[in-house]
Amino acid sequence: MTTDTATTTLTSINPATGDPVGSVPVTPATDIPAIVAAAREAGRSWAATSPTDRIATIRGLGEALSAHRERLAELLTAEMGKPMAEALGEVDWVIGACDKKFDDMARGLTPDELQDGATSSTIHFDPYGVAAVITPWNFPLGMPNATVVPALAAGNAVVFKPSEETPLAGQLFAEIVQQFVPEGVLHVIHGDEEQGKAIVAADVNLVVFTGSREAGKHILAACGSGLKRVILELGGKDPMIVLSDADLDKAADFAVSNSFRNCGQVCVSTERIYVVDDVAETFENKVVERVLNLKIGDGADDTTTLGPMVNNRQKQHVLEHIESAKREGATVRCGDEPMDGNWVAPTVLTDLNNDMEIMRDETFGPVACIMRVDDTEAALAAANDTPFGLGACVFGDAQAEDVARRMTAGMIGINRGCGGASGSPFVGAQQSGYGFHGGTMGIRQFAQARVVSRPAT
Repeated sequence: MTTDTATTTLTSINPATGDPVGSVPVTPATDIPAIVAAAREAGRSWAATSPTDRIATIRGLGEALSAHRERLAELLTAEMGKPMAEALGEVDWVIGACDKKFDDMARGLTPDELQDGATSSTIHFDPYGVAAVITPWNFPLGMPNATVVPALAAGNAVVFKPSEETPLAGQLFAEIVQQFVPEGVLHVIHGDEEQGKAIVAADVNLVVFTGSREAGKHILAACGSGLKRVILELGGKDPMIVLSDADLDKAADFAVSNSFRNCGQVCVSTERIYVVDDVAETFENKVVERVLNLKIGDGADDTTTLGPMVNNRQKQHVLEHIESAKREGATVRCGDEPMDGNWVAPTVLTDLNNDMEIMRDETFGPVACIMRVDDTEAALAAANDTPFGLGACVFGDAQAEDVARRMTAGMIGINRGCGGASGSPFVGAQQSGYGFHGGTMGIRQFAQARVVSRPAT
């Protein structure tokens, strides 16, 4: 991403080639209050329609996205570097989930009826007003779809700021969605931190943010004085526990897939692996064997399994974490080789402990960190020794269910990733989440519960 202050344009840069992908106009921060006011005015009629009618209006979104499938995938690869197979997977997942998503929203926004013999109450789920939605670069389609669409379905007008790293994908998504809502109900704002702060400071009713824990803290503080509602999906330092009776091949397959998917730039990437000592050597060898088979390259190449980091700043952050770990005594089992451009060699580190920076702070890069522990209790203690709490997983048999229930994350997988069944909310615990979204439960986070009561008859 580069910003031309003379022409106020934001240019998206391909992290694999360094070439410009395209540009969008930067939204002057001083214009944002007027944009929010226009969204509020345009949103009045949208808010007045019933949830059933609103959802019926936008149900064609999946088909509309399908018509742009290849272009969306191309932008995901060109703007942030993910391999084309992963880009198509993101697009197809969003398209495939649309019908179920709208069904969940319809159920979630249906009023609840309660009676206790003396009183009859109806709980309605009404729009807040204007929702500010700020999304990250690592899933340029998936995250806007998970936040912009439910905000609209709940009856809110939306001001949407896609990441400055992926503005073209965000713009195309917004243009597709705008076909289904009245003019002025969805506005797109382009820019960087300056625009983000201006949106949060504007006269919005709800702020929906996906990004780092530190940025989330600033947003929460900024919203506090106005008691604005917030939904924050923040960073993670997801642990994986490997027990003595785990299927080590399956565990190694998952460890590599989830540590290196999207070059490790996933909020629920596996960033800490705790393996019981009696199977640790075998597990480590299996992980290294699989990592050595990863194909590094431009995401546009069909054979690539590991693309570049989104930019040099993120690359340097990952390299600093690796160097810090080495200084603190970690062993490099593979990787840690100099690479040109924005690439980081996929790296496996062992001989780690929980006091190391790389085991405490979010790395967000292609590094698998494996720490040996004495037993199940030691694994649990180490996994839970974190302020984060987004996802987690445990691989094993006899004790796996008990271990999963004792982990402090919001989403825990047993012998699989942390993602739930269709309709499950995406929820973080501790400092990884403030509110949540997804499923019948999540849609209600975008709405004001309002209770209307009358004497029972």
